[in-house]
Amino acid sequence: MDFSPADLFRSTKTGSRSSLDRVNKQLSASRGTFRQKVHIGVLVATVALVAYGAIIIWSASQFKADASFSRHLLGIGIGTVLAVLVWRSDLRGISNFSTALLVIDLIVILSPKIPGLSYTGGLGMTGWIKIPGIGLTFQPVELAKLITIFFIATLGSQYNGRIDTVRDYVKLCGMLSIPFLAVVAMGDLGSGLVVLVSGAIVICMSGARREWVLSTLALLVGLVALVLALDSVFDSLLGHDVLIKQYQMNRLTVFIDPDNADSDDAYNLQQSLIAVGSGGFFGKGLGHATQSAGGFLPEFHTDFVFAFLSETFGFCGSFLLLCLYVLLIFSTIRVAFKCESLFLRLSCVGIVGMWAFQTFENIGMCIGMMPITGIPLPFISFGSSSMMIQLLTVGIVQSIWRHRSGAA
Repeated sequence: MDFSPADLFRSTKTGSRSSLDRVNKQLSASRGTFRQKVHIGVLVATVALVAYGAIIIWSASQFKADASFSRHLLGIGIGTVLAVLVWRSDLRGISNFSTALLVIDLIVILSPKIPGLSYTGGLGMTGWIKIPGIGLTFQPVELAKLITIFFIATLGSQYNGRIDTVRDYVKLCGMLSIPFLAVVAMGDLGSGLVVLVSGAIVICMSGARREWVLSTLALLVGLVALVLALDSVFDSLLGHDVLIKQYQMNRLTVFIDPDNADSDDAYNLQQSLIAVGSGGFFGKGLGHATQSAGGFLPEFHTDFVFAFLSETFGFCGSFLLLCLYVLLIFSTIRVAFKCESLFLRLSCVGIVGMWAFQTFENIGMCIGMMPITGIPLPFISFGSSSMMIQLLTVGIVQSIWRHRSGAA
């Protein structure tokens, strides 16, 4: 049998093509498996936001000693480990432990009052604990936000997407009020609002009727108006703040009429607006945020980090930040819609609500659209507790995507 060089070439070519086909198939299978286990949109948005925040905090650390870049990186490191661990776990079994979740939630919220754990930070900040043995400090309310979402999702999933009676709806609202009032009683109204809004979104998505939700909103508005009307009366009778703290009233006054308000919060808002406006279209660049570096903008690494970001990177940098949040939120919504488990779907929706409200509130207060609160900007603000929980939350979303098939 004759065997020409041309036959050898064809044989080699055919063998190479077969090898390449096998490699391509393996790569395609690998990419397919990765996409089945990890949602690319959520991953890309998270990595970009964390990197963006790291750049901002590094820049802030050049002007402010409290903005420790090493501590920020530590929070990212621990949060990443937690995210990977929870991503590998199937969370559907949590839906069977609603009572335990409520108990754990209250313990976490009240833990700063436990002797031996309570910790008072700089400027007299309370609501923190110091973990014995390792000396790390942690803000438990950040974890409580997440536990509350799970707790309300376990209750809401019992109705299979439809709440038929007012009694059941009131029961769900009453359950949500327990962690909300506990957080408010600890003196953290801002975090209490995050708990309330994220939990309320879960209840709405559990099948609550529109008229019930609108009636609840009207009732809440009426209660807030009544509290504001009676606050000064109770304060004058008892000689101290009863319903609303004076600093909280100052923040509300600044929001309603910032030009005529005379308080530190009015000054903070004015400096924030100046910082945002002075950034222009492209910003002043890293290390050149004079409004912040000069000490005019307070807490620019935490509460007013968006104003610092806007001064540094301008309108373009702010727009990029908003685009990343939109990608993260809509990608997470897609994860929720693809999930067959009602409990995981409701948990995912609650996480979206938490991210969206914190982002809207933090950015809104920096530009005068929302009252000033101490709510951090997700993935951007300095704070190891917030960063660890935010990354843990991303791990939960990725776990929901990984286990999206199969109802539970």
